[in-house]
Amino acid sequence: MKNYDVIVVGAGISGLLAALTLSKHGKKVLVLEKNQYVGGNCNSYKVDGFQVDTGAHAITHLQVGPLKRLMDNYFDYFPVFEAYGNYYARTEKSFFRVPSNLKEFVTFDALPAKDRLILSQALTKAFTLSTFGIDLSKQSVYDSLPHTLSKDTYDFVNAISYFLSGKSMKETSTQRVLAGSSFVRDSVTQEQFESIIGKNEKLQHTDSVLQSILPYNLHTSLHSRLNTSFTSSLPLKKQISNQFASISRLATNSASYSQGYPRRGLKSVLNAVLYSLPSDVEIQAGCEVKHIIVEDGKVIGVEADDTYYANMVVYTGYAKDLPSKVDGLPESYVDNLKGIVQTRSLTIWLGLDRKLEEFNYTGSEIWFKNNAYWAMPISNYDASLAPKDKQLVGFTFVIDDKKPASLEIKKGYETIYYAIPSIEKHVEMQHEQVIIPEKAAVTIDGKFADIRTPVRNLYVAGTDTDRRSMGITRAAYSIIEMLRAVKEDGNL
Repeated sequence: MKNYDVIVVGAGISGLLAALTLSKHGKKVLVLEKNQYVGGNCNSYKVDGFQVDTGAHAITHLQVGPLKRLMDNYFDYFPVFEAYGNYYARTEKSFFRVPSNLKEFVTFDALPAKDRLILSQALTKAFTLSTFGIDLSKQSVYDSLPHTLSKDTYDFVNAISYFLSGKSMKETSTQRVLAGSSFVRDSVTQEQFESIIGKNEKLQHTDSVLQSILPYNLHTSLHSRLNTSFTSSLPLKKQISNQFASISRLATNSASYSQGYPRRGLKSVLNAVLYSLPSDVEIQAGCEVKHIIVEDGKVIGVEADDTYYANMVVYTGYAKDLPSKVDGLPESYVDNLKGIVQTRSLTIWLGLDRKLEEFNYTGSEIWFKNNAYWAMPISNYDASLAPKDKQLVGFTFVIDDKKPASLEIKKGYETIYYAIPSIEKHVEMQHEQVIIPEKAAVTIDGKFADIRTPVRNLYVAGTDTDRRSMGITRAAYSIIEMLRAVKEDGNL
């Protein structure tokens, strides 16, 4: 009989973070992963000498967000982050920096001047309402705008909505756009974290996983923000003052605020987690959990290649698939899981035989007309991701679930070569990925799973349990909420 304190189902980034945090609290942890590799979408691999990530990524909220809290409290090794850079919009004739405040809208000539004024007014109204506590999570972006805008402006807003939620502006909430553009900033200060979890004694000496191979080259601006401390509670008078101060962000906001890209690619984040795991954490890849065992309303283990017993199970697979693993879940609970909405993305990676002037920037760009893409020249952050003097660029599209992937891939290449005609003759490597980027899309009517399930000591964690932010950052939010629930239930 094999007994553990915790069994974690799934070794994506959510599962590994769950294993890391619970094991650092003294739990004996087993991680079971059905695939032959760990990390899920938080991974990188080589294609013809170029190192591609699993989808293009920007890691957000690095200053006081959830990943920062987990790194500070549980990681023994840190990834090295480079400051993200800026967001740009590409058109047939020009290349513009995407405005992230009202001042920048004035010079954003990609859209008609009249439309820029309308967007500025709508943004000011929405941000002011949100600042004073009005819930805009059920108001669509489309409904928050007057319906007199040009097609280019609708295409621009639609593209932003797709990349923030996975759905169109009619299905994306105004609140989501405010948060995704950093006008509304979620944070988890150390004081807030300790109020949830309590103080965690850990080694204070943490190192970069890459320190032995790379000089520490973190941009000064990002480095200083990552090392700034914040207070978590403020007097009421100060909070009111901060509400008015936050409105001033309309003039000073930066969409790339506290964002970064990890040197040596996304796998450096995965490696930081793996190297920080205590040696007694067991990970079994190629081991699919077929059934979660429940007795008298309480989880007692799982059936995989063998039967494993534990006092607690953390499920980090797709929450909507949980009913296939657990018998007798309440119908209302199952119906909620069925309401989880997902989207598919296509990332086309192009390895170029030289560094092109069109990609002489750090950050990302959007092409917003017709078939929108989001692109990142990731080798500009770290030249080692491409062979010497060459360049690696990833183009991500939100694609239609109802259409064959081959047609979406063909349309993706056509869009890239139309938007940047000069690129085609320099392509020496091409690679496509079709993935589900997050386990739940943040739409107006889309559902999310609760951390707690109807089964005692069976918890769900991952990007389908928390609406905040995206990708790795959202997974980190989920893990903090899981720790909160586990502690409240007396299991931590």
